[in-house]
Amino acid sequence: QVQLVESGGGLVQPGGSLRLSCAASGRTISSSAMGWFRQAPGKERDVVSSINWSGVTTYYSDSVKGRFTISRDNAKNTVYLQMNSLKPEDTGVYYCARSRFGTSYYERSIADWGQGTQVTVSS
Repeated sequence: QVQLVESGGGLVQPGGSLRLSCAASGRTISSSAMGWFRQAPGKERDVVSSINWSGVTTYYSDSVKGRFTISRDNAKNTVYLQMNSLKPEDTGVYYCARSRFGTSYYERSIADWGQGTQVTVSS
C-alpha cells in the first residue's frame, strides 16, 4: 500500500495561484498513473487531472483545462498540480490518488487515496 500526503492547499483570492504537492511513501509510484480528484461542497468527487506513469500523457477536465498543470517527479515519488487563474468554483477538497494501472485513471481504478487538502477560492 502507498501512503499519499497532500500539501499546498489554502485560501486564495480569485485569479490567484496555488501549487499542490502529493508525496508518496511505502513504495514507488513510478509505474502508476497518478492524479487529482476534487470534491466541491454538495457535489460528487470528480477527476480534475491525471498523468500517466511516464508523464507523457495528461488529462484535464474541461473546467480546468488551460489553467491547471499536472506534473510528476518519479525520482522524488511526488506529483504536483499547479493551479493558476483560480475561480471560486475551484473550491473544494483536492484528493491525490494512485491508479492500479499505468495509464487508465478513473475512480474505480484507484488503489490509494490521500487524506485531501482544502482549497478555498474567495475574496
